Amino acid sequence: MKQKQSPKIGLLKGVILCTRYQKQPKEAQALIQQRRLHALVEYARENSPYYAKLYHYIPKSWSLSELPPVNKRELMSHFDEWVTDRDVELADVQTFMQDLDNVGRKFRKRWLVFSTSGSTGNPLITLADNTTNNIMGAINTTRAFAQKDTLKKFFARGGKSIGIFATGGFYLSNGTIRSRLLAMPWKKRQMALSSALLPIPEIVSQLNAFQPAMIGGYPSHLELLISERESGRLSISPVVIMTGGEYLSDDVRKRLSAAFDCPVQTNYSCTEGGTIANECAAGHFHINEDWVIVEPVDMENRPVPDGVQAEKILLTNLFNYTQPFIRYEVTDRVVRHSEACPCGNPAPWLTLEGRNDDVLHLNGSKGKVRIAPLSVYAILKEVHGIRRFQLLCHPENRLELRLEPTEGTMREDAFEDARNALNAYLALQGVAEVMITLSAEQPKQHEKSGKFKHILNMDV
Repeated sequence: MKQKQSPKIGLLKGVILCTRYQKQPKEAQALIQQRRLHALVEYARENSPYYAKLYHYIPKSWSLSELPPVNKRELMSHFDEWVTDRDVELADVQTFMQDLDNVGRKFRKRWLVFSTSGSTGNPLITLADNTTNNIMGAINTTRAFAQKDTLKKFFARGGKSIGIFATGGFYLSNGTIRSRLLAMPWKKRQMALSSALLPIPEIVSQLNAFQPAMIGGYPSHLELLISERESGRLSISPVVIMTGGEYLSDDVRKRLSAAFDCPVQTNYSCTEGGTIANECAAGHFHINEDWVIVEPVDMENRPVPDGVQAEKILLTNLFNYTQPFIRYEVTDRVVRHSEACPCGNPAPWLTLEGRNDDVLHLNGSKGKVRIAPLSVYAILKEVHGIRRFQLLCHPENRLELRLEPTEGTMREDAFEDARNALNAYLALQGVAEVMITLSAEQPKQHEKSGKFKHILNMDV
């Protein structure tokens, strides 16, 4: 039997499909989603040995709830059987990833390679073909801007955008931007990428030189630019700020908006599913149900009703045929809503639990230094001997690292690697005198709230 081909969708067709879907009645939208779900599941059964075995006892006529959930650890441990292309092996992808110059380049000229942060163990590696990238691009093209006039203002200013994200890895944000710059070098006048790992003065210099109409970045890192703007050192006038990668608090949103005199937006996204939900003018995250299915569940994967906080979600990505994510566990706590939204979008929407790591306050050679938590997080998560970590910043530049090592790694060895990485990074930020100690305690949640922070500033 001839193998079925996966869908081939270009960016323009993706934009048309996204636009057309939103104009369809609710019944037609549900039919589109179910058709895509069934096509994906059948393709996975036929082309992925992992899913063929997993679904062996699933009848031909099935409902989504009958399909067993999957998780990151399970999929990565069966990577070679999970992918639907029989010529792809994890070892080859990992070899490709050893060269950081391959960030934004295509593995075997077919797939962009992205990696999750891996804060709770080994990172998940995803392969995104042209269709996957085009659908992600189409969603953002048609649904990213909450206010209708923002897009006009953006193009009126030349469409210049800059992303300030963690570099040095195959992350979705910087990998996507670099792939566009490599494919279209002439775009360098319109699109730029800055490293969130750079000292703030260097980022300010780059922003002043580029004069972007749109800035993208992590909320905690963009927050550090507020004082730069207020002092006059940062002289830019963006028409919109797009945040991602972290929870955007109301306080940070208001302060950013006031400092730069422009709207501040965010979305709900992940490497495995792209943009899961876009924010509307009312501040609600509407699920892109034409391309993803979100099931809020409890710890036992039982459905959670609307209006009740779920412990996690089961995510189904309807456009990645190379690596099917079908009822994939994402440990985000959300609340699903079906009530009408003031913006007029009939799609269900989510509220997200706010989790923020702390900004570090340290003493540098030239005075107080504030360091965004995601920058520190990006450094520590690359220490391969660490499964889980928590960094506490005490007064007088004393850092205490709680860590859980990976299997087969000594805590002291993992700590030594982490200390060297931290010292090197902090030196670049002008913080040379710092004491880093290994804590006797394991990483732990807050005793009352139950929330977990990777970075805690105790100097408050």
